[in-house]
Amino acid sequence: MAETSSSLSSSKDELIQLIKRLGTYLAFKMSNLFSISLLKLDPRSVGAIAGLAVAIIFTYRLMRSPAAPPRRQPKRQTPTTSSSAISPRSNATLMPSGVCSSSEDLSAQNVVDEFFQPVKPTLGQIVRQKLSEGRKVTCRLLGVILEESSPEELQKQATVKSSVLDVLLEITKFCDLYLMERVIDDESEKNVLLALENAGIFTSGGLVKDKVLFCSTENGRTSFVRQLEPDWHIDTNPEIVSQLARFIKYQLHVSPARPERTAANVFSSPSLEHFFGCV
Repeated sequence: MAETSSSLSSSKDELIQLIKRLGTYLAFKMSNLFSISLLKLDPRSVGAIAGLAVAIIFTYRLMRSPAAPPRRQPKRQTPTTSSSAISPRSNATLMPSGVCSSSEDLSAQNVVDEFFQPVKPTLGQIVRQKLSEGRKVTCRLLGVILEESSPEELQKQATVKSSVLDVLLEITKFCDLYLMERVIDDESEKNVLLALENAGIFTSGGLVKDKVLFCSTENGRTSFVRQLEPDWHIDTNPEIVSQLARFIKYQLHVSPARPERTAANVFSSPSLEHFFGCV
């Protein structure tokens, strides 16, 4: 850097000396010209001489103007370490800026990741998505809503599955739900209605007792479904599911053993709650 500055300074001095010599030569010539009678010079010659003199003076002053001093680069101060123990606070001060910057970037990235973390859908959203926005649903009670699996068991008692309550209540919030079952006698009907009432389905959900239908045969349940024309029907009987496949938009066949899919609009699941991902 010092060698470059000295070479520039010497070149400038040589140029100044050259201009001085040119100025001396011109001054000599001008003195000879002025010694001649001014009467012999025309106005054009006088103007040319004056212009040349002004140009020389302007060039000389321009070259004499001091150049801008080169910018000094700040000296890097190396941290001095003493032989004595350094406190943790001093270590934090002497930490490289790259480490601090990387830790700040990591913290910012964590905040961004937490903010854009995918939100887990609610049960209601899952139910609506699974049912494809269906507005009317019919569902069998035995083996789906109730623990019991045969009409004979309903003569003694009826028990609502606790695991299916949340799903059932979500369905009643935005769907027109009808529950139906084949029963043997009136006592079975009373047991079913009492179990549903004790589970809070009539109070917490949008279900009313008039939408709980009873029949004495399996064909009676098939007739109920065809008359109601639901968007979804949920059943455990494979024969009924097969018969209704031509008439109902979607069906859910609840069966512990995964059966073969009989139609494109028929889905299967071990339980109603399992179909909606609640287990």
